[in-house]
Amino acid sequence: MKDFNSVDEILDFAIENEQNAVDFYTELASTARTEAIEKVFIEFAKDEMIHKSKIIEVKEKGIYTGPSGTVIDLKISDYMVNIKPTPDMTYQDALILAMHREKSAYKLYSALADKAPNTDLRNLFLRLAQEESKHKLRFEVEYDEYVMREN
Repeated sequence: MKDFNSVDEILDFAIENEQNAVDFYTELASTARTEAIEKVFIEFAKDEMIHKSKIIEVKEKGIYTGPSGTVIDLKISDYMVNIKPTPDMTYQDALILAMHREKSAYKLYSALADKAPNTDLRNLFLRLAQEESKHKLRFEVEYDEYVMREN
Protein backbone atom coordinates (compact mmCIF):
# COMPACT_ATOMS: atom_id res chain seq x y z
CA MET A 1 0.00 0.00 0.00
CA LYS A 2 1.45 3.35 -1.03
CA ASP A 3 1.81 6.07 1.57
CA PHE A 4 2.10 9.65 0.39
CA ASN A 5 4.54 11.87 2.21
CA SER A 6 3.79 15.13 0.42
CA VAL A 7 1.38 16.94 -1.86
CA ASP A 8 3.89 16.49 -4.69
CA GLU A 9 3.68 12.71 -4.25
CA ILE A 10 -0.11 12.89 -4.50
CA LEU A 11 0.15 15.00 -7.66
CA ASP A 12 2.76 12.67 -9.17
CA PHE A 13 0.45 9.74 -8.51
CA ALA A 14 -2.46 11.59 -10.16
CA ILE A 15 -0.27 12.47 -13.17
CA GLU A 16 0.74 8.83 -13.54
CA ASN A 17 -2.88 7.75 -13.23
CA GLU A 18 -3.91 10.12 -16.02
CA GLN A 19 -1.06 8.90 -18.26
CA ASN A 20 -2.24 5.33 -17.71
CA ALA A 21 -5.71 6.40 -18.84
CA VAL A 22 -4.25 8.08 -21.95
CA ASP A 23 -2.38 4.87 -22.77
CA PHE A 24 -5.48 2.76 -22.14
CA TYR A 25 -7.74 4.76 -24.47
CA THR A 26 -5.03 5.05 -27.11
CA GLU A 27 -4.67 1.25 -27.10
CA LEU A 28 -8.44 0.78 -27.36
CA ALA A 29 -8.53 3.25 -30.27
CA SER A 30 -5.86 1.28 -32.10
CA THR A 31 -7.94 -1.89 -31.88
CA ALA A 32 -11.35 -0.33 -32.54
CA ARG A 33 -13.56 -2.09 -35.05
CA THR A 34 -15.00 1.08 -36.56
CA GLU A 35 -13.78 4.58 -37.26
CA ALA A 36 -16.53 6.03 -35.08
CA ILE A 37 -15.46 3.95 -32.10
CA GLU A 38 -11.82 4.81 -32.73
CA LYS A 39 -12.73 8.52 -32.62
CA VAL A 40 -14.56 8.07 -29.28
CA PHE A 41 -11.52 6.45 -27.68
CA ILE A 42 -9.15 9.06 -29.16
CA GLU A 43 -11.39 11.79 -27.74
CA PHE A 44 -11.21 10.19 -24.29
CA ALA A 45 -7.43 9.89 -24.54
CA LYS A 46 -7.29 13.62 -25.31
CA ASP A 47 -9.56 14.39 -22.32
CA GLU A 48 -7.29 12.41 -20.02
CA MET A 49 -4.27 14.26 -21.44
CA ILE A 50 -5.98 17.55 -20.56
CA HIS A 51 -6.50 16.27 -17.00
CA LYS A 52 -2.83 15.37 -16.81
CA SER A 53 -1.86 18.84 -18.06
CA LYS A 54 -4.02 20.49 -15.39
CA ILE A 55 -2.36 18.49 -12.64
CA ILE A 56 1.12 19.21 -14.02
CA GLU A 57 0.28 22.92 -14.12
CA VAL A 58 -0.84 22.84 -10.50
CA LYS A 59 2.37 21.06 -9.52
CA GLU A 60 4.65 23.39 -11.49
CA LYS A 61 2.97 26.64 -10.47
CA GLY A 62 2.51 25.51 -6.89
CA ILE A 63 -0.89 27.10 -6.52
CA TYR A 64 -1.50 24.93 -3.49
CA THR A 65 -0.22 25.73 -0.06
CA GLY A 66 -0.26 23.79 3.12
CA PRO A 67 1.74 21.40 5.19
CA SER A 68 3.91 18.84 3.45
CA GLY A 69 3.52 16.27 6.20
CA THR A 70 2.48 12.67 5.76
CA VAL A 71 -0.90 12.11 4.12
CA ILE A 72 -2.91 9.21 5.50
CA ASP A 73 -3.27 5.95 3.56
CA LEU A 74 -5.93 6.46 0.88
CA LYS A 75 -6.15 2.73 0.04
CA ILE A 76 -5.39 3.56 -3.58
CA SER A 77 -5.39 -0.09 -4.58
CA ASP A 78 -9.10 -0.17 -3.74
CA TYR A 79 -9.65 2.10 -6.72
CA MET A 80 -7.54 0.29 -9.30
CA VAL A 81 -8.86 -1.97 -12.02
CA ASN A 82 -6.76 -5.10 -12.50
CA ILE A 83 -8.22 -6.04 -15.89
CA LYS A 84 -5.94 -5.52 -18.88
CA PRO A 85 -7.17 -4.91 -22.42
CA THR A 86 -6.51 -7.76 -24.82
CA PRO A 87 -6.24 -7.74 -28.63
CA ASP A 88 -9.31 -9.96 -28.93
CA MET A 89 -11.42 -7.92 -26.51
CA THR A 90 -14.97 -7.37 -27.73
CA TYR A 91 -16.42 -3.89 -27.93
CA GLN A 92 -18.78 -4.81 -25.10
CA ASP A 93 -15.83 -5.87 -22.92
CA ALA A 94 -13.98 -2.66 -23.79
CA LEU A 95 -16.98 -0.59 -22.74
CA ILE A 96 -17.32 -2.49 -19.47
CA LEU A 97 -13.62 -2.06 -18.74
CA ALA A 98 -13.81 1.64 -19.60
CA MET A 99 -16.82 2.13 -17.29
CA HIS A 100 -14.95 0.42 -14.44
CA ARG A 101 -11.84 2.54 -15.04
CA GLU A 102 -13.86 5.77 -15.04
CA LYS A 103 -15.69 4.75 -11.87
CA SER A 104 -12.35 3.97 -10.23
CA ALA A 105 -10.95 7.31 -11.36
CA TYR A 106 -14.02 9.08 -9.95
CA LYS A 107 -13.57 7.36 -6.58
CA LEU A 108 -9.87 8.11 -6.58
CA TYR A 109 -10.29 11.83 -7.21
CA SER A 110 -13.14 12.05 -4.72
CA ALA A 111 -10.92 10.48 -2.07
CA LEU A 112 -8.03 12.77 -2.97
CA ALA A 113 -10.37 15.78 -2.71
CA ASP A 114 -11.43 14.67 0.76
CA LYS A 115 -7.79 14.50 1.84
CA ALA A 116 -6.54 17.62 0.03
CA PRO A 117 -4.63 19.98 2.31
CA ASN A 118 -6.23 23.13 0.84
CA THR A 119 -9.19 24.44 -1.14
CA ASP A 120 -7.39 24.88 -4.48
CA LEU A 121 -6.22 21.28 -4.55
CA ARG A 122 -9.59 20.06 -3.29
CA ASN A 123 -11.38 21.92 -6.08
CA LEU A 124 -9.00 20.51 -8.70
CA PHE A 125 -9.69 16.94 -7.59
CA LEU A 126 -13.45 17.57 -7.41
CA ARG A 127 -13.40 18.91 -11.01
CA LEU A 128 -11.44 15.87 -12.15
CA ALA A 129 -13.87 13.55 -10.34
CA GLN A 130 -16.77 15.23 -12.13
CA GLU A 131 -15.04 14.80 -15.50
CA GLU A 132 -14.46 11.10 -14.84
CA SER A 133 -18.11 10.74 -13.87
CA LYS A 134 -19.11 12.31 -17.19
CA HIS A 135 -16.88 9.86 -19.04
CA LYS A 136 -18.50 6.93 -17.24
CA LEU A 137 -21.95 8.19 -18.17
CA ARG A 138 -20.94 8.46 -21.80
CA PHE A 139 -19.72 4.85 -21.79
CA GLU A 140 -22.92 3.75 -20.06
CA VAL A 141 -25.01 5.45 -22.73
CA GLU A 142 -22.92 3.83 -25.46
CA TYR A 143 -23.28 0.45 -23.73
CA ASP A 144 -27.04 0.91 -23.51
CA GLU A 145 -27.30 1.87 -27.17
CA TYR A 146 -24.85 -0.71 -28.53
CA VAL A 147 -25.11 -3.75 -26.26
CA MET A 148 -28.52 -3.60 -24.63
CA ARG A 149 -30.36 -2.90 -27.89
CA GLU A 150 -28.66 -5.76 -29.66
CA ASN A 151 -29.70 -8.26 -26.97
